[in-house]
Amino acid sequence: MTIPSAPPAGPGTPEIPGVPALVPAPRTLRPAGGPPFLLTPATPLDAAPGTEDTARWLRAGLGAATGLPLLPAGVSGQAGPAPALRLRTDAGLAARLGPEAYRLDVTAAGADLTGGSPAGVFWGAQTLRQLLGPYAFRRAPLEPRNAHPVPAVHIEDAPRFRWRGHLLDVARHFQPTDAVLRCVDLLAAHKLNVLHLHLTDDQGWRPEIRRHPRLTATGAWRPRSRQGHRASPRWDERPHGGYYTQDDLREIVAYAAARHITVVPEIDVPGHSQAAIAAYPELGNADVVDTTALGVWTDWGVSPHVLAPTDRTLRFYEEVLEEILDLFPSPYVHLGGDECPKEQWRASPAAQARMREQGLPDEDALQAWFLRHFARWLADRGRRLVGWDEILDGGGPGAAGPGSGAVVASWRGYAGGVAAARSGHDVVICPEQQVYLDHRQDAGPDEPVPLGRVRTLRDVYLFEPVPPELAGTPEAERVLGTQANMWTEVTETRQRVDYQTWPRLAAFAEVAWSPLPPPAERDFAGFAARLEDAHYARLDALGVDYRPPTGPRPWQRRPGVLGRPIEGAPPIV
Repeated sequence: MTIPSAPPAGPGTPEIPGVPALVPAPRTLRPAGGPPFLLTPATPLDAAPGTEDTARWLRAGLGAATGLPLLPAGVSGQAGPAPALRLRTDAGLAARLGPEAYRLDVTAAGADLTGGSPAGVFWGAQTLRQLLGPYAFRRAPLEPRNAHPVPAVHIEDAPRFRWRGHLLDVARHFQPTDAVLRCVDLLAAHKLNVLHLHLTDDQGWRPEIRRHPRLTATGAWRPRSRQGHRASPRWDERPHGGYYTQDDLREIVAYAAARHITVVPEIDVPGHSQAAIAAYPELGNADVVDTTALGVWTDWGVSPHVLAPTDRTLRFYEEVLEEILDLFPSPYVHLGGDECPKEQWRASPAAQARMREQGLPDEDALQAWFLRHFARWLADRGRRLVGWDEILDGGGPGAAGPGSGAVVASWRGYAGGVAAARSGHDVVICPEQQVYLDHRQDAGPDEPVPLGRVRTLRDVYLFEPVPPELAGTPEAERVLGTQANMWTEVTETRQRVDYQTWPRLAAFAEVAWSPLPPPAERDFAGFAARLEDAHYARLDALGVDYRPPTGPRPWQRRPGVLGRPIEGAPPIV
């Protein structure tokens, strides 16, 4: 599974009366003139080779919502030529606009959906569903109808970025498989193509590793969880946990692949590893602390208990990754590399001996040595390490040069991404200050958990993924794309995740897909109107418990749960 390259950006697109508002906005949209194309029980679905996945998706999705069979061409029962829905791929379109590009031409004579690749055809099908109206997002027909009109339009579209990602943290609060599959469908509906699964952390280990069963037997469960930020005195005394069997993970990956979404697994090392150490105490710094007394962490924040830099630990995680690579065909594997406290390494004779053996000047260089080992290990197997921007500290995988293939996810602002791009690394821009969706959406007292900076829907829409320092330079080509991250310390249910994620992820999807002008010139009022006109109704049809523009509904509030405002955080201008 590969993530295709991005075409150049193009002009924006005005709205057209009579055409449902589209999110994300396409590059080119104009009326075709004449009456609409009518989908009826006799409409054939003519799918050329390479478009079979989209045809199956249309029959399952639109078929359920409309009650139409969308039979293959030649078996629809229609006498003579009939208006049809036709799916094709076109190498010329791919050469001009990229493999994820699509063209949709709708007239009374039918709908012709052409993609630069099968992925492009699928993204065009998402636009076709939006053109039908919000009812097309439901799972059963609302009423008997013999015809479903699609307005006559010409659309030509392609994404700005090739990495359009969303991180879902399933380590802090476990999300069952069906919730992850639902997340995949929501990403597909918004033309996002990377699901980054944060699978391990101090508070839980989620993927089944058959060679090391205690990772889930012990590491997947904690006895209780703090409610709210770590300063809160309130606790949920119920045990919390769960894990994905290898079959669960194969299902998630296959489901996503059919929707042209790459699932990137994250196994966090060498920090954020207390759950693994609780399961296998020999992984920790046993010469400093009694690792046999550790349990899965019940609090939030950054645990001081980190992996020991030993050969035993390296081989253990190689065995973990051997199974992970078998489950996830993604060319990218995220290994964290962030927030690794060094106190135990400073106190550990074994860690200090490793530093002397390797000629390392300090503990930052020791972490870089640890990550370089796995960058090489993954490269030998045709995969690329992805890490948070701390992987640049102490040399990191970058010490092996750009050929190491490591990708830097820049979360502490833009600086890490700028440094990485200038040193020859590909980067994914996902700064905490702009696109961490666990941060509060309003300064008002009714927000469920007032965590972090205020980042409104408007703020997300004005986010620019290409750092100003790179704009217009050759290094800008190093920006693979962007990602919005949903951390779940304070979002313990699907409903809470919905509230924090939506509709801000819809704004982010437009930033990642559409050729928007610079932030100062963006039409946020127009985007907000498109949400009001059509897109909130689509989210309603999908059962998403999003934050309304007027503020949280009564059942979305959480009075008494403490958060962590960051006072004085500058607004986005």
